[in-house]
Amino acid sequence: MLNKNQELQLTITDLSYEGMGVAHTDEGMTLFVDNALPGEVVTAKILKLKKGFGFAKTVSIETKSPDRVEMSSNKWAQTGIAPLAHLTYAKQLEFKTKQVKTLVEKNKLDIDVLETIASPNELGYRNKAQVPVRQVKRQLEVGFFRKRSHDLVVMEDFLIQDPKIDNTIKGVREILRQYGITGYDERNHRGQVKNIIVRRGYFTGEIMVVLVCLDKKFKHLPEIADEIHQLEEVKSVYLNHNPQKTNVIMGKKNRLLAGNSYITDKIGDQTFMISPQSFFQINSSQTPTLYQKAVEMAELNQDDEVLDTYSGIGTIGLSVAKEVKSVTGVEVVKSAVEDAKNNATLNHITNSEFFLGKSEEYMNHWAEEGKQATVVIADPPRKGVTSEFIQSTAKIAPRKVIYISCNPATLMRDIKEFEEYGYTTKTIQPVDMFPMTQHVECVTVLEKN
Repeated sequence: MLNKNQELQLTITDLSYEGMGVAHTDEGMTLFVDNALPGEVVTAKILKLKKGFGFAKTVSIETKSPDRVEMSSNKWAQTGIAPLAHLTYAKQLEFKTKQVKTLVEKNKLDIDVLETIASPNELGYRNKAQVPVRQVKRQLEVGFFRKRSHDLVVMEDFLIQDPKIDNTIKGVREILRQYGITGYDERNHRGQVKNIIVRRGYFTGEIMVVLVCLDKKFKHLPEIADEIHQLEEVKSVYLNHNPQKTNVIMGKKNRLLAGNSYITDKIGDQTFMISPQSFFQINSSQTPTLYQKAVEMAELNQDDEVLDTYSGIGTIGLSVAKEVKSVTGVEVVKSAVEDAKNNATLNHITNSEFFLGKSEEYMNHWAEEGKQATVVIADPPRKGVTSEFIQSTAKIAPRKVIYISCNPATLMRDIKEFEEYGYTTKTIQPVDMFPMTQHVECVTVLEKN
């Protein structure tokens, strides 16, 4: 019988979809082991037991995998920031391809999964950071939460974030400390700053700093904002008010404290304005490849009328605008719609329109009016699209649906439902937007039979 805190020797046979080592005990228990790779024999300590499975952490490695990469710190694995950093990058790509192939087989789909496209940058690629701020030993600290907890692991080097972002976070931390600002006390729901958010334009170098605060204002805020604005490359400083006791990082209201109301970055030859809550692909160096793959796979032409659902600030729709007759974007976030319109103007694109609303409802109205789109683009959040979305897409009957997914599991579910309405796909192209993590982006095109 196995017990919590028990140590035992395990042979690792596989990686889970979360990037943890998989081992099977003599008792028939499956254990998911932190910091363990296939082929390794490890001594592990059991952390948690459930019915039929459990979690453990590696105490020592008895037989080491040739695919192991030695890390200078185990903080990245402890926090889940970079759960695959101990695995060679070539094997990470293989893992991600296998992850998608396994889901295709599990869902009994006849789809060819191509090899995952490598990212130009394996480290320091993230153009956005959201780091919690807490009091540790009576001092304001930044870091990241230990996996499956809200215990802060104090950090300065976040490995996969742009190093200029890491430097900005340290600069902001020092300014907050100088003015005696307190980090958030989650248990008692008090303190001044809950999170620091930093965005940096990969191609422009422009930086935006957002202080997520419990209160709308506090002592010395104007001076703090001014000093942050003087940090290298910082062009914009905001306060985001989030008075709620919640895991949701940002509140609904932003107030500009210093500098410009937006920063800019580029995708290909286009420039985009980015606001505090804009969705913008995290890996700027890989985004042009992602979008170009979508264009190539869809074989867009000058007669296509494109409906860009979940359009955000217009990045995908505007990126394909020059390839097609027209682009219509639909988005539920009002500020994002305004940003998309501004981005169209900024890039001298005249064949696009952007509207506020739910994509499902918009497509239903189009169907009632007899309108059609030849191509629909969907780039939904991790939960995927809804059944209503698929039904309303079928009503306007596009010849193709370009589906960009950050969650292969919900992608498979949605592909199966699209099949019920006569849409099938032959190929999925995984693209590595998130090196050192278990996440993988997928591009596929569904065609109407």
